[in-house]
Amino acid sequence: MNNAKNTVLTAANELFGQKDPSAVDRWVAADYTQHSALAADGPEALRQLAAGLPEGFRYEGARVIADGDLVALHGTYHGFGPDPLVAFDVFRVNADGKLAEHWDALTPRAKDTASGRSQTDGPTSVTAPEETAANRALVAEFAQKVLVGADYSVLTDYISTETYHQHNPEAADGLDGFGAAAAKWAEQGKNLVYKTVHKVIAQGDFVLLQSEGEFGVPVAYYDLFRVQGGKIVEHWDVIAPTPAELPHGNGLF
Repeated sequence: MNNAKNTVLTAANELFGQKDPSAVDRWVAADYTQHSALAADGPEALRQLAAGLPEGFRYEGARVIADGDLVALHGTYHGFGPDPLVAFDVFRVNADGKLAEHWDALTPRAKDTASGRSQTDGPTSVTAPEETAANRALVAEFAQKVLVGADYSVLTDYISTETYHQHNPEAADGLDGFGAAAAKWAEQGKNLVYKTVHKVIAQGDFVLLQSEGEFGVPVAYYDLFRVQGGKIVEHWDVIAPTPAELPHGNGLF
């Protein structure tokens, strides 16, 4: 197992599964940098978060992507609030094998979805590790041309016209489903505006984009794509509004 991946899974299990604040001493760097809107900077804030987790809190993991020193988790938090929260968490692991930096985005789990798929179901295991570089390049180019550049005329160069499984709760499967959802969002004053792609995290058939933009209001976009045969065939996402203030000075990105 990738060392960074092993570190993140072990640390997350001890902190949030076992709710053990002492895991901070074993797994978290002294200069831990926090980008989440939910916690202040540094290891002590993480210790307080773990110590204060409510009874019944649990994390239900769906998939893990490891790319060098970055590890991304996709799953659902139960017990943070009245509704389960679907989340992407990204950790950077330093050369000493400690958690050094964290980013995240969370959104309430939808009760009903346009596609009938949940926000986290679908394939979970990483396949085709030999295609990592090609898939990273494909999704990175798609991000610049289509998402940032808003050139939808080349959409089918990147997304399969035969299979496109959609997990955004408001969009149905296929390119037609995405088009209908985008039209509805535009009517609501929520155009999909991508300004900057901050991270491209890839392993095998999975590629995660962390981007900054607007969706009626300033937002963080986390888009996870599954690539098969040189085309995007599946999509999961979290769109999280950017808060006016953060409990630290590090920014969301």
